[in-house]
Amino acid sequence: MFVTYGRILAALSTALTVPLAAHTPAAAQIGPSLTHDQPATHEVRIGEATDPFFAYDRPAAYEVRTERVQVPLRDGSHLACDLHRPAADGRFPVIVYDYTAYDQLDSLGRAAAYFVARGYNAAVCNARGSGGSPGYLDPFSAQEQRDNYDLIEWLAAQPWSTGKVGQMGVSYGGHSSLLVAVNKPPHLAAIIPVDGISDWYENTIYRGGIYSARIRDWQRSTAPDTLTTYAQHPLYDDYWRERSVKARWKDLDIPVLQIAGWYDRYRAAMVENFQARPGNVWLVAGPWQHGWPAGQPADIGNGPYLAWWDRWLSGRRDAPLPAAKVTSYEIPGPGAGTGWKRLSTWPPRGARQERLRLGGDGGLTADAGEPASRRFTVNTDQAPAAPDERLTFHTRPYQSDLVLTGEITATVRAAFSATDGNLAVVAEDVAPDGMAVRITQGWLKASHRFGHDHAVPVRPGKTYDLRIRTWPTHYRLAAGHSLRIIVSSDDYPEIDSDASEGSVDVRIGRGGTDIVLTTWKETP
Repeated sequence: MFVTYGRILAALSTALTVPLAAHTPAAAQIGPSLTHDQPATHEVRIGEATDPFFAYDRPAAYEVRTERVQVPLRDGSHLACDLHRPAADGRFPVIVYDYTAYDQLDSLGRAAAYFVARGYNAAVCNARGSGGSPGYLDPFSAQEQRDNYDLIEWLAAQPWSTGKVGQMGVSYGGHSSLLVAVNKPPHLAAIIPVDGISDWYENTIYRGGIYSARIRDWQRSTAPDTLTTYAQHPLYDDYWRERSVKARWKDLDIPVLQIAGWYDRYRAAMVENFQARPGNVWLVAGPWQHGWPAGQPADIGNGPYLAWWDRWLSGRRDAPLPAAKVTSYEIPGPGAGTGWKRLSTWPPRGARQERLRLGGDGGLTADAGEPASRRFTVNTDQAPAAPDERLTFHTRPYQSDLVLTGEITATVRAAFSATDGNLAVVAEDVAPDGMAVRITQGWLKASHRFGHDHAVPVRPGKTYDLRIRTWPTHYRLAAGHSLRIIVSSDDYPEIDSDASEGSVDVRIGRGGTDIVLTTWKETP
């Protein structure tokens, strides 16, 4: 049965047609405690110039009609889907819109109407085992990927389809888009993953080899069986490779518009995917928390999504690509940073590395000082670390702004009193009044120091070099502010406080722990 929406639905404002992060489960939305009161904009300005890609738009031309269907799969099962199509004769390209397990067909259909009104078919479907799609839900499994492949090929074969299919989505839907792309269905032409993942193991579940406490609420609400199965795979094995884009980067070869935020708690993935495939991946990184940019500061509107589909699905010559391979918003912002930057790569050309050492007096300087050791007690409580359960080191206030572009890497020289241990490194921006804001963080289980596919024993009392990569950032540390580095055994609630009781001795001064910053000075 068809339902025809009026043109008023087709012409919904861009601020409303893309669903907000509130449509995803609470655990998937968690981000920094930030508030922004600047109204959203719908253009990307670099200096006095506006990038045509972000200013792109064209008027709605069609009413929207919807049909609820069952899409057949190769094993005889089916997916419950809503098809939203222009109310006109002819063939149109197809967009798979936010393929997830959250059973949001109605709200996603309203969001997809923007594109349908401009000449696209849109399919909104429940993954196997969710909503009206029968079967067992196993997020990002090979079965779910095969189902997505079959969906794309079925859509391409329909008489109302041109055979060109694209897929887009946020979070779960972003990762689904990336995974189906590396499966290479013949009729998939391009994708738009928003907050997509490169590696489900380390980006999300086992961060540095340590279980992420924050993901359990998502597991309970969406896929309870994973509380058992994920715990059965603490090492990176074929179970995780099956769910990973990183394991198949060579097959990510179609055009990818990757959109994510510098406040997204999974943001390392966006940089990893771009760096792995810079030839066919474009990166847009805004001042956003996890979720669609819509409704957040520096909102880019629907224009760039439409331009991307017009270019790769409809073949419109007037549809531009982004003016640069990387369009990045310098944070904190809006306000403190200098806004959008066009960059040819990431980190930006001209970025350099600055090496700092942990000092015995709590300083963080280029001068190593005398060798020494400092100790902290392991935190075994699911709560923030107490003062004796962490070490802190500060730079002096910077005399001029320092722009961090990339990751901060810490090589921590440490000895553990137990047969294993966790290390967390947190970087903070400390204002002159003492207020601190987190910039980035990274984690590592000591037995995973040579990789997550196998655990290597830790001998109590023996000193090891542990390289910890923090999440990348594009952050301006203002003049008068200091950089603070915190070293501890936990980072509640990002990782479990599951290390054994005891203590950790960190080597500092000459020959001890060092911190490497990636910094950039923009040239005119």
